[in-house]
Amino acid sequence: MILTHQNGIPFFKFSKFSAFAGVRHAVFTRAGGSSNGDFQSLNVGLFAGDSEITVKKNRAAMAETLGAKDLVFLHQVHSAVVLTFKKSDAVLSSSSNAAPFAADAMITDIPGKFLAIAMADCQAILLYDPSLNVVGAAHSGWRGSLANIIGACVDAMKSDFGCRPENIFAGVSPSLGPCCAEFIHYKQEIPEAFWGFKGRSHYFDFWAISRHQLLSAGLLPQHIEMADICTKCNPHLFFSYRGQNRTGRFAAVIGLK
Repeated sequence: MILTHQNGIPFFKFSKFSAFAGVRHAVFTRAGGSSNGDFQSLNVGLFAGDSEITVKKNRAAMAETLGAKDLVFLHQVHSAVVLTFKKSDAVLSSSSNAAPFAADAMITDIPGKFLAIAMADCQAILLYDPSLNVVGAAHSGWRGSLANIIGACVDAMKSDFGCRPENIFAGVSPSLGPCCAEFIHYKQEIPEAFWGFKGRSHYFDFWAISRHQLLSAGLLPQHIEMADICTKCNPHLFFSYRGQNRTGRFAAVIGLK
């Protein structure tokens, strides 16, 4: 990933996406916003305990940075539900000032509609098909990984827009790394099919799970970029629920110009 700044706000960009002129994206850090205390400073989470007015100010600052006409957030529920926004049904909207839809992934072919994932240890997977100009964004916590929200999002891009997986590029955001993803009760929480991704003791590599799911969905290995940055190990850069418990949410965003 490449660290850059705009409007006084730092954010990371995936090098694989930066080669394409038709898409804008960013993985924002926790810096550059207006929140204070546990939520300092670019908190986008409305239900973490921060002021709603301040959160909306932070979201507006991100939208301005990316030139987003409509910055879409979800009510993330750790599901495998994918929401589709089509040009043919452009009236469907969930902007930062609207009641969010309950889902954990979005796809769209509408220019100016930017898809945002909020997180504090979970993964955001950003997807782009440059051949058909379609973007996607998925929220994958450990429950989302088990439900394969990544596969569901790629399948929706195929069925709703005719995307071919071998044309899709993916970026996987900073998140809880294999160094810190401890699941003491994993035998009750995580199906045995995933135990091959367990490292030392009770620690799991959800980065490897996401890469495996992207490859299984048909993406080419050279089209996948992993951030490989642990949020808990880098509290100066990112919010981490495992690290701070009471904390904000940072965002990963993608949209078509």
